[in-house]
Amino acid sequence: MRTAFANGWSTLQGLAERRLPALTRLKSAETLPILLHRRRIYVVPSRFGLIYSAMLLVMLIGSLNYANNPALLLTCLLGAAAYLSVFSGFRTLNRVELRSIKIQSCHAGDPLHLSLSFGTAASVPKHGLRLRMEAAATTKPDLVFELASSDVQTVEASLPASRRGWLPVGRVRLWTEHPYGLFHVWSWLHPDQSALVYPRIEPDAPPLPQGDGAASAQTAARDEDEFGLLREYRAGDPRRLIAWKASARQDHLLIKQFESRRGHEIVLAWSRLDGLDAEARISRLAAWVERAEIAQTPYCLELPQTRLGPALGPAHRHACLRELALLPQHAA
Repeated sequence: MRTAFANGWSTLQGLAERRLPALTRLKSAETLPILLHRRRIYVVPSRFGLIYSAMLLVMLIGSLNYANNPALLLTCLLGAAAYLSVFSGFRTLNRVELRSIKIQSCHAGDPLHLSLSFGTAASVPKHGLRLRMEAAATTKPDLVFELASSDVQTVEASLPASRRGWLPVGRVRLWTEHPYGLFHVWSWLHPDQSALVYPRIEPDAPPLPQGDGAASAQTAARDEDEFGLLREYRAGDPRRLIAWKASARQDHLLIKQFESRRGHEIVLAWSRLDGLDAEARISRLAAWVERAEIAQTPYCLELPQTRLGPALGPAHRHACLRELALLPQHAA
């Protein structure tokens, strides 16, 4: 029954947003920051609030029928508490501001992690705030957080990223039933933000090609490389490359980055992946880019319309994965 009620409520809200956009404020994407005010906040009784109202009605009828003044006084007190809770819930959302969103790019098939920064200029704390990402409403529970007066709170959320390319953040539903759960107070935020989803990585990609593009399982010996510099640790880096002494001094992990003395580089060429369709080629090239970064081997990416590198490092990695992610779906 609870599931049926939730589905019916969602259907009713969707119908209202389609038929009455002025009432529900179904807005287009907005630039940050987004401030909630009285014209954007909506209040309806919750299911518990409806039951509570019916109980008060029964108490009122009974106290009047039997001329029971203490019961009538109790009914009035409970009604006054419910009435005041409307303003308390409204004040919880009022002047809450979504200030910024930090997005960490991911590969298709992995969750896209977001950091939403909320703040408020109000002098009262905000309790019982709940956040729901519309794109992940069916797979993720609501996130609960609080805001102290004149404070900033970062909320970590995630979205499913099933396809490469640009993924809009979509609408964010901010709501509360504070303090008593009698009223449902909510508002929609629609930030104009998108995240770049890198291509899906081929799970069992063959070894990196050598300089001439032929696939080979041979790898460069580490003793032919010279120590170059230190960089921050990234997920997937080999443990043997961690500079433990330098990491202890900096309080975070550092990785030894080597420079090859041979001037060897590899070419990741689209044209040499015969027998694979476009998406399979993109997945393999993405896997090779990540593998070349882990191996600290300079690489060049050759696509039908562009050539990147040879180079190495986070900027080159991002540029290569960006080009692969934004290739047309009908790339040949």
